[in-house]
Amino acid sequence: MDQDEFSKPHAKFNDGTVEKKPKDCLLDHMEISVSEAEKRATGTLNIRDFYTVYLIETKVTDSDWKGALNNTCALWRRYSEFELLRSDLEMAYPYIVMPTLPEKRVMYAWQKVATDTFDPDFVDRRRVGLESFLLRVASHPILSHDSLFMSFLQKEEGWRDTVKDSGYSIFSESRFKAFSVSVRLKQPDKRFESIKNYGAELQSHTGELLRVRAKLAGSLFNLHRLHANYGRVFSEWSAIEKEMGDGLQKAGHYLDSLALGVDSILEEEELIADQFKEYLFFGAALQNVCKRREALQLEVEQAEGLVSAKSQEKEKVQLGKMGIMSRLFGSVDTDEVRELKVNALDQRIEEGRSSVKAARDRLNTFSGKALVDIERFQAQKAVDLRETLASFVVLQIKMSRKVYGTIEKLINNDNMKLLVSKFGIKVSRFYKGSPRDFKPGPVSANVWKAYHDQAINKIVNKVLEELINVTYLCII
Repeated sequence: MDQDEFSKPHAKFNDGTVEKKPKDCLLDHMEISVSEAEKRATGTLNIRDFYTVYLIETKVTDSDWKGALNNTCALWRRYSEFELLRSDLEMAYPYIVMPTLPEKRVMYAWQKVATDTFDPDFVDRRRVGLESFLLRVASHPILSHDSLFMSFLQKEEGWRDTVKDSGYSIFSESRFKAFSVSVRLKQPDKRFESIKNYGAELQSHTGELLRVRAKLAGSLFNLHRLHANYGRVFSEWSAIEKEMGDGLQKAGHYLDSLALGVDSILEEEELIADQFKEYLFFGAALQNVCKRREALQLEVEQAEGLVSAKSQEKEKVQLGKMGIMSRLFGSVDTDEVRELKVNALDQRIEEGRSSVKAARDRLNTFSGKALVDIERFQAQKAVDLRETLASFVVLQIKMSRKVYGTIEKLINNDNMKLLVSKFGIKVSRFYKGSPRDFKPGPVSANVWKAYHDQAINKIVNKVLEELINVTYLCII
């Protein structure tokens, strides 16, 4: 296999810069899904190591297509194998903004989100993320046609043998180590500098969005849970009311249902947050493409520097000022010695110019391919984020409508209306503190009648105020 990763025959290009996009991709011929997750154990009974595997199912949908190893296939893969696949693809196609894997450990957690990587909810969300990764690769105009990817999907054992046998991965890995080192170029490309800065901003802004969202989710969860206390208050109160007991009991049920209803909403929101996390990682992938190009440009500049240094050395030799005898005693090299040195330098200069040309060709080819894929990524990002943000807004509207529906049922309860309108005396001694402190006790009929309205108003107004705060938090 050719050891130059930028001239691999995975995709054809016109004049080395413009991509010839394939007419189709793998998803046009095959269905791919990650349908299940399973916890397994290794080792003895005393010392066990647990891990999770994911079931990849593939099915050929185009009977005329012959690119698959099997028409149907189902096999299990660990998360670490997905990491190996992505790493190998990244080495083979360094100019591509590589699709990202879901988080390995919980990020931007709040109190209801478990940090255990074996938690069923986290495992299922990771399963969805792994399926999204495979679908991203399978829909890519270049990656979807890679033989290694097909082996990963349908070959149980030895799917990386082609990479190991060629030694290409080792070569690429050693070369890419320099790509992680920040470099200062003499003449940086403004296009890629702008793209790199954009990737950093995308990563920063998405991270801040997720941080704020996690904080709001925690506050929202606590606020809804507080309503369970109000539900208990109304339920206990209904036990000592004869005329309005049913109404108070219903009000308690409304608040209990509101307190419990937040769970499903926040579970849906967590799935949307995972979509934002994908673009958090895409920001880093975008920067990595630019860093790899910087490394290639550095190779060009270093090669040009060597040619320049040898050219200057040749000029001095031609003037007879390079020999040690010349510097110590003022003597000069003979014409014959000078000619030998000049010829040797000419050969090195010519080799250096060939290296410069090869490095510049690699740089230009990489730049052309990278710009094409970055343009594809930008179009994909616009569609994805628009859909994700729309889903997030629709979810908030759904939650707000549920809140307002509960308020409306609470207010329109006939017995509650009677409670609020029957008594007009306001006092502050009857009810103080939080709803969890409120315990209706034995009071005389006159005292109860006098302070009834104050208790009702205080509880109902507090509930309405907090529910409105929930809606405000959702909107912002």
